[in-house]
This record gives sequence, C-alpha cells and structure tokens, in this order.
Amino acid sequence: MSGDLREHTGAPTLEDVARVAGVSRATVSRVVNGVRNVDPAIQEAVRSAVEATGYAPNRAARTLVTRRAGTIALVVSGVDGGPAEDDGPDAFAARVFADPFFGRVVAGVVTFLRPRGTQPVLMFAETPADREQVLGYLRQGSADGALIVSAHGEDPLPALVAAAGLPAVLFARPARPVPLTHVDLDHVAGGRLAAGHLLARGCRRPATITGPLDVPAGQDRLTGFREVMALRGRPYVPIVEGRFTQRSGEEAMARLLAEHPDVDGVFVGNDVMARGACQVLGEHGRRIPGDVAVVGFDDSAAATSGRLGLTTVRQPVEDMAAEMARLLQEHIEAPGRPVTSVVFAPELVVRESA
Repeated sequence: MSGDLREHTGAPTLEDVARVAGVSRATVSRVVNGVRNVDPAIQEAVRSAVEATGYAPNRAARTLVTRRAGTIALVVSGVDGGPAEDDGPDAFAARVFADPFFGRVVAGVVTFLRPRGTQPVLMFAETPADREQVLGYLRQGSADGALIVSAHGEDPLPALVAAAGLPAVLFARPARPVPLTHVDLDHVAGGRLAAGHLLARGCRRPATITGPLDVPAGQDRLTGFREVMALRGRPYVPIVEGRFTQRSGEEAMARLLAEHPDVDGVFVGNDVMARGACQVLGEHGRRIPGDVAVVGFDDSAAATSGRLGLTTVRQPVEDMAAEMARLLQEHIEAPGRPVTSVVFAPELVVRESA
C-alpha cells in the first residue's frame, strides 16, 4: 500500500481504490455498481483494491444510481419438521440452523455474493404472515430479488412470488410447476447409485427410509432406488417415510426392524436421518456394515461426524447455491429473461457404513 494511503485518516474513497488498482475513478464506480461490460481482469484488480483499501461503497448513493438495494433475500420457506417436533415458537428457526444442509446453502450463496458487494438477508416464511412480510419486503425494493429454499411440497410462496412478477430463483424443483428458475440435483440418478451400491455389496433384503414424499426430492430418490431394485429382481422393497430429521430416522429404523428384522441394507433419504438410523441399529446390536449396510444422501457434515463414516450420495449444495445466486443476478439484470433450470449430477462417496 502506498505511503499517502497509509497516511489517509478518513474512510477510503473511490479515488483511493482507483489509485491502488491503477484505473480511473469512473472504472472503479462501474465495477462497484455492478456494470457488466468491464474487462474481467480489470474487475479483479478493482475488487482486490477494494479489499486492500477497506473501501465500503455508500449503499444509499449506489441505490440512487443503480435503483437497486444491493441486497437479496435468502428465504427459508415451509420447512416441515412435523408437529411432534415443534416445541415452541422458535422451533422453525431451530430446525433450520440444526440442519447442515441450510448452512451449506448459505455458504454457497455468500461465496458468490461477497465479491460482488451484495449482501444476503435471511428471512423465514413459515406462516401466511411471514409470506406476506417477504412479499412486501420484495415489492418495496428492500431486496433486489429472492433465493427461495423450500422443503414443503405444498409451500405457496413460490407461486405468490411468481404471480407478483418478482425476480426469484428456487433451490429444487417445486412440487407444482411455477414460472421460476430453479437449481436442482438429479435425485433419480442418486437413488439409482444407492441401490446399485447396496446390491453390489451383496445385500439381499434391502429397505429404504425416504424423505417426505410430498417433496419432489423425496419422491425422485425413491423412484431411482426402486427402479434399480426392480430391474435386479426385487420389485418390492420395504419403505418407511421420514421427515429429514434425526428423530424421524430413528423412528423409521425402529419400525423397519420391527416389521422386517432380516433387513441387511438401508438407503436413507439424507445423512441426518441416516445418523438416527445408525444409532437405532447399534442399540439393537446390529453391526454396520456387517449386519446392515447404510447409505445416506447429501454428503453433509453429518456423514463424517460419527465414529463410522457414512457412505452417501453427494449433493454439491454449495455449488448449487452459488449457481442459484448467479442465475438470480441474471434475472435482476435482465428482467423478462426466460425461466430455466440447472440440474447437477450426484456422486457416490464410499465410506465405512456400506
């Protein structure tokens, strides 16, 4: 950093950034305000200079120039933990923060937005009043658009946002078609990977604990699993539905053991439920994977947090969330842009449980 900049006692200015980056003040202004037709190398130089100087754009002034808020709403909507697990008014938020999936979404979104000077605002939309608050926030221009993560098949928020003509991108295909761009995983292929792995291990009496079957991801993972099993001569596989929570995984595994005590392989709809299933198997004296092989889904922190690493189907959540943010930026910059979808491929990660 140059000597005159070290002696600068006030807040860093555009001129300071321009001097460090070796470009004009106008170029710095264009980069900071998100103008797209700037050479990528120059953009990188300016962003490095912003970091070096500690320059913080005047958000109010930038809003007057760009007519944008410089923020996006990251909305967690319709997470259903089931009434048995609702233990107070803060249970909804507690479930969100307890699930490693949502932390990975936030990490991916922040990684994309931070270098671009855009801030995410976390909002919850569990009730009709919450949804109205989100819609009002967006209509007033308090955020430039919304990234919506919904785990409830009947969540009405995506359709409300689409009807209002607000820019938004969804994480995962909605249960009912709405004209909004979404990012998703090929969950059917993921279910196929899990089935193929259990069969390759020699499992002869496999079963599955699904996620909520009103959610497309839960349906698709089950579809892929059952397809492979049927092709390999197993048209019937015991199924118990879970809710993507550890407690529901415990309850589902206990039910499977009671009704099908000879089960020797289980595909579980996410890693959190798989941890619950493993706990119950241990309590019943079943060795993993010797007696029962277990395959999870997501490759989240839950897959590596226990004594035994989970074999799981990887969902690249951070990459998917970053892509969601990129697509939203495109919709904000080009209103009327056609809706689209981006579907990522799953990958089997083999560890000790299967």
